[in-house]
Amino acid sequence: MSVSMRDLDPAFQGAGQKAGIEIWRIENFHPVAVPKSSHGKFFTGDSYIILKTTALKSGALRHDIHYWLGKDTSQDEAGTAAIKTVELDAALGGRAVQYREVQGHETEKFLSYFKPCIIPQQGGVASGFRHAEVNEHEHETRLYVCKGKHVVHVKEVPFARSSLNHDDIFILDTKSKIFQFNGSNSSIQERAKALEVVQYIKDTYHDGKCEVAAVDDGKLMANAEAGEFWGFFGGFAPLPRRAASEDGKNAEVFSAKLLCVENGQPVPIDADTLTREMLQTNKCYLLDCGIEVYVWMGRNTSLEERKSASTVAEDLLHEPDRPKAHVIRVIEGFETVMFRSKFDTWPQTANVTVSEDGRGKVAALLKRQGLNVKGLVKTDSVKDDEPQPHIDCTGNLQVWRVNGQEKTPLSSSDQSKFYSGDCYIFQYSYPGEDREEYLVGTWFGKKSVEEERAAAISLAKKMVESLKSQAVQARVYEGKEPIQFLSIFQSFIVYKGGVSSGYRNFITENDIADETYSEDGLALFRVQGSGPDNMQAIQVDPVASSLNSSYCYILHCGNTVFTWSGSLTTSEDQELVERQLDIIKPNVQSKPQKEGTETEQFWDLLGGKSEYLSQKVGKERESDPHLFSCDFSKGDLKITEIYSFTQDDLMTEDIFILDCHSNIFVWVGQQADSKSKLQALSIGEKFLEHDFLLEKLSQETPIFVVMEGSEPPFFTHFFTWDSAKSAMHGNSFQRKLTILKNGVTLVDKPKRRIPTYGGRSSVPDKSQRSRSMSFSPDRVRVRGRSPAFNALAAAFENPNPRNLSTPPPAVTRLYPKSVTPDSAKVGSRSAAIAALTATFEPPRSSEDKAKSEENFNDRPTSVSSRIESVTIQEDVKEGEAEDDEGLPVFPYERLKTSSTDPVSEIDVTKREAYLSSAEFREKFGMTKDAFYKLPKWKQNKFKMAVDLF
Repeated sequence: MSVSMRDLDPAFQGAGQKAGIEIWRIENFHPVAVPKSSHGKFFTGDSYIILKTTALKSGALRHDIHYWLGKDTSQDEAGTAAIKTVELDAALGGRAVQYREVQGHETEKFLSYFKPCIIPQQGGVASGFRHAEVNEHEHETRLYVCKGKHVVHVKEVPFARSSLNHDDIFILDTKSKIFQFNGSNSSIQERAKALEVVQYIKDTYHDGKCEVAAVDDGKLMANAEAGEFWGFFGGFAPLPRRAASEDGKNAEVFSAKLLCVENGQPVPIDADTLTREMLQTNKCYLLDCGIEVYVWMGRNTSLEERKSASTVAEDLLHEPDRPKAHVIRVIEGFETVMFRSKFDTWPQTANVTVSEDGRGKVAALLKRQGLNVKGLVKTDSVKDDEPQPHIDCTGNLQVWRVNGQEKTPLSSSDQSKFYSGDCYIFQYSYPGEDREEYLVGTWFGKKSVEEERAAAISLAKKMVESLKSQAVQARVYEGKEPIQFLSIFQSFIVYKGGVSSGYRNFITENDIADETYSEDGLALFRVQGSGPDNMQAIQVDPVASSLNSSYCYILHCGNTVFTWSGSLTTSEDQELVERQLDIIKPNVQSKPQKEGTETEQFWDLLGGKSEYLSQKVGKERESDPHLFSCDFSKGDLKITEIYSFTQDDLMTEDIFILDCHSNIFVWVGQQADSKSKLQALSIGEKFLEHDFLLEKLSQETPIFVVMEGSEPPFFTHFFTWDSAKSAMHGNSFQRKLTILKNGVTLVDKPKRRIPTYGGRSSVPDKSQRSRSMSFSPDRVRVRGRSPAFNALAAAFENPNPRNLSTPPPAVTRLYPKSVTPDSAKVGSRSAAIAALTATFEPPRSSEDKAKSEENFNDRPTSVSSRIESVTIQEDVKEGEAEDDEGLPVFPYERLKTSSTDPVSEIDVTKREAYLSSAEFREKFGMTKDAFYKLPKWKQNKFKMAVDLF
């Protein structure tokens, strides 16, 4: 589209540069900006242009433009609004979706910007806005009708009994009281939404000071408030049945028609089916769907051609017997989901570069005028922040492998080691705001059998039921694990093959070769993750084509071990290999290989060189969420999107789906029907199957089933969440009526506890994610820990001459008290702790390090000598002034956590305080005085090492 500055109205310069809403009113055929204080206030005699700018997670800005036409606006003003909307789109680069909104027939998307409603006022710019301000005139009794379950269409109707009916909800606004009349055929959800309008009227027209009453259709004079309500209408009388309205006409089935705009005239296109190939980039088209008319504008059309097509669409709406319709204008390459769904075939969306070019031209033109064009040019994508798990990672984890129809518990050392041919069930409990929260899930390996998948779902469902349905239920597939799953497991390994009875029977019956992992066999692992608290090792085929320059790998055959670093990997990636190697092959020295400098032995193990991927693998970004209301009552899933959603949109009678693309949540209201509750997981699977947003959702996308009242933080962070609301009782109408009359009491709940040392931080500091190590892939070396960690690890692991790297994740285990070292090894811990003290000294300069290396041969045990010196100095300084002087003294064997004869009636958080001074120095290598001067996390580190934590 060619762009000229004379085509751009000065009022639109600088528009759409930041998220929010901007509004212009048409005055004398020109757009004039409306101040923010007047947003949401519309007059029936005017036409408006509304721009909604949304900041996407990708860093881009999305624009939706609406032009709103009051019922009394002139034809000229309406035409001006339509044309100026096209100009505004041009100023934004020609990619916005444009909507025509008519008073009383607005789209739900438009109304969602002005929740809970808009109530247009009489008057307009032509009348000089003689309409007085709402709070400055004598109150006039008014009657409104409300329609809508998710957003509310509000319309003022004549104040007369004849306006009432059994199907709708009415609001009677009097001077001292607001009445809500609930038609007997209206739903609870509609009644609840109408109460939001009552609240709006109370705040706007009454300064928040008036009474509110709810009147149910059918409750006659026996109810005092009902009697008062009917008194305004001269007393009670039966209501007539409502005649069929225009709404029925709009619901009629309409066959979509495609028309091409040629020389300002619509030309029908005859075709049995609609395909994308019918739309040419240098033309404009109309797609007439009855209640919706789409204007499709090709990328290579001019501004005048687009204006002409918009005029043709407006003329189409004025044809006789035409139902009320919305006009929606879309640009090639930026079509809405609904538009694309009208076509039988629509190819995968391609990158649109021309639009970016046009956007840049507009920005350049505006910049010459001295205007800020920040929002017009495509900025560099925002920094790809790591997704956060939003879950406390200091809880307790239990894992079971599914064997046939049963589940077998795994030991703590095997909890993070899964097989691709098996199914697993996990239960994770963690501290919530006011109670223990639970996550129960299933994990399906790629090669697992259907029978065991079904058994896993059934067993997990029973576990959720045993927890009174207060647990979140998750369904996870191999390769699609969500961040919450990976953060809980921290170090996660997936082996080939399987050991479950179902998998073993399957490969036997089908004569399939067994590829189950063997420690002594040939195996290749791809290592990935963001840090020590989120790292995975996935076994892949041991061939060169499995390599990728973006990853690091571990290759082993017996006791021969190689690590391979791709050219696109970072030092952090290479560090993860070291950590995973401690788990997969803890007692064998590896030979580092750098891409491009591999040895022949390395390639021989992989069966020779071959081509492999070398492009950088992009991370899947968490998509902007969409909320949908679900109806599964008739076995077929029907959904309605909720725009600009908030917590208040979650009605307790319904089921909702929150689609985040990388995973979906199925939220189940407490008062949803029992059948739908039981089918919550199936509803999520149906949603993935239908792919309503045409976003190519995988059938293996993780699904979380969330029960109302047990919402986890990784769900609530998508909302501004009020826990007091989710804890209320009653149906949606009763809850909102209580809030309206009495307000909602916010309960001061204890904050989520902060993870202690040895637990798992849900949002770890990057500086703490990487261990301190000097790593160089250019040389073969013994993977090095600090001397302190070597000694500490030796106290817990089997003795071996290999210099191990950092301890495996068992050190930061989920059950810090459940695994204790053998008592026979306790004696060796003193040396470990002494060495550990060295890590607390300040770092030395490079010059000091050089001097240290020169004198190294003269100091055969420099570390131990230094620690011994520290210990002696502390002993000299000791004044026997202990923090807990006066406490009884007990032997270490009775104080340790794993004691078979534990001491009772002591403070178990300070077991060390009951040791004698001599035994304390023996175990900790320092005095109590020195110990209690250490930071808390260091104290805990020492206590864990000697089984006193």
